[in-house]
Amino acid sequence: MWNLPNILTMSRILALPLLAALLWWPGWQLGYLLAWLLYCAMGITDYFDGMLARSSGAVSKLGIFLDPIADKLMVAAVILVLAAQGMLRGPYVGDLHVIAALIILMREIAVSGLREFLGGLQVSVPVSKLAKWKTTFQLVALGALILGGAVHGPPCAALADGNCGTWQDQWIRIVGLISLWSAAVLTVITGWDYLRVGLKHMD
Repeated sequence: MWNLPNILTMSRILALPLLAALLWWPGWQLGYLLAWLLYCAMGITDYFDGMLARSSGAVSKLGIFLDPIADKLMVAAVILVLAAQGMLRGPYVGDLHVIAALIILMREIAVSGLREFLGGLQVSVPVSKLAKWKTTFQLVALGALILGGAVHGPPCAALADGNCGTWQDQWIRIVGLISLWSAAVLTVITGWDYLRVGLKHMD
């Protein structure tokens, strides 16, 4: 049961408190750099645990259970801490970027519930290519927002003087926010696709 892929998956879950702690102080740029390195390491383990499980034939029920949970916990933890510390603020719309994060979180909860419902009916819902793109944009967005904290410091909207500088001074964060909204749009589209499948079995 506790093979290498499952240990890698569990390591991502156990690393979440440290990741959240490193993100807790927006003005601590070194902390955000360490958080970005940890975030990247967690992403690498996410890739390798699945690859190792498939290549070695070590796919287990525990791994199937833990892997999506680890992914969702990481996304939720990062989004909640960034939102709480004002790191989702950006140009033009300020705190409204939090809406994109809320859309992503609500979709994750809704799809998890839908998968549990359909699992009881022995109905599987395959992951579409569009859903994989959503995941890609989501991971890039969070990674860029963390790296933006390391490079740019706190968002300009959180600074006392409100001095944002030029867009070049915030470009990593802007890339993160654009990716976050792209993920939110794909989240709505793929979420509706999953819901349509579920509605066919809700009579």
